Amino acid sequence: MAKLILTLDGAVIREYEIDKDSISIGRKHGNDIQLNDLTISARHALVTVMGENTYVDDLGSTNGTLLNGARIAKSQLQHGDTIQTGNYQFTFFSEENNDYEPTMFIRAEIEDTQVIDTSTASLAAKGERLAAVRIINGPMAKKVLELRKPFNTLGFNGHKLAMISRNLDGYSITAIKMANNDNTVKPPLLNKQPLTLEPSVLKDWDILELAGTKMEFFYL
Repeated sequence: MAKLILTLDGAVIREYEIDKDSISIGRKHGNDIQLNDLTISARHALVTVMGENTYVDDLGSTNGTLLNGARIAKSQLQHGDTIQTGNYQFTFFSEENNDYEPTMFIRAEIEDTQVIDTSTASLAAKGERLAAVRIINGPMAKKVLELRKPFNTLGFNGHKLAMISRNLDGYSITAIKMANNDNTVKPPLLNKQPLTLEPSVLKDWDILELAGTKMEFFYL
C-alpha cells in the first residue's frame, strides 16, 4: 500500500498509509492529517487516488504546496516525490517493499515569502503563553530550557526522540519515529506512560523522561 512519510527538519515523525480515496492536510480539526503550524492553511492540500494514480492538489493555501521544490496546483505523484506544506515535508512511497533510511530525508527549505496566517497571528501575539522545561536530575539538573520555537525537538546522543509543538492552544508533545528501529534507546515517557505518535497536551508540572533524563514542563 502506498504511504506518506511525514518529516520535520529531516526527522521522521509518522507514516500515513494511503488507505482511502482522499486524504486532507491542514491546520484545523477535521483534516485527516492535522499539523499545528501557522504557515499551513486551515485546509491546505489534498492527496487523492484515482485508479492506479495518486495526485496532490493545493487547496488555495496561503503559502502554497511545493512538489520537489516547485509550487503546484495539481500534480500526479511519483515514487520518492516530496510534498512540502509549511515547515513539514511528506515523502510519497508507492512501493511496499522499498524501505527508507533516515539519511533519505533532508530539512525542508522555507521560502522567504512564507507568511503566518493573519487570522490567528494577532491572537498569538496577544495571549500565547510561553512555557519551559526544567531538568531535574543528572549533570544538567536545574537547567531551564524555554520553548520559544513553534517546534522544539528533544533527543539524546544524536537521536531525536520527541517533539514539543507550540500553538495557540498551548503545547503538545509527540514521539518521533526512529526509522532505524534502534532498540537500545528507550521510548520517551510522559508521566511514566510511553509517548505515542499522537499529540498529547502538556500541562503544568507534567514529567517527561528521555533516556533517563527527567524534566518537568511548566508555564512561565
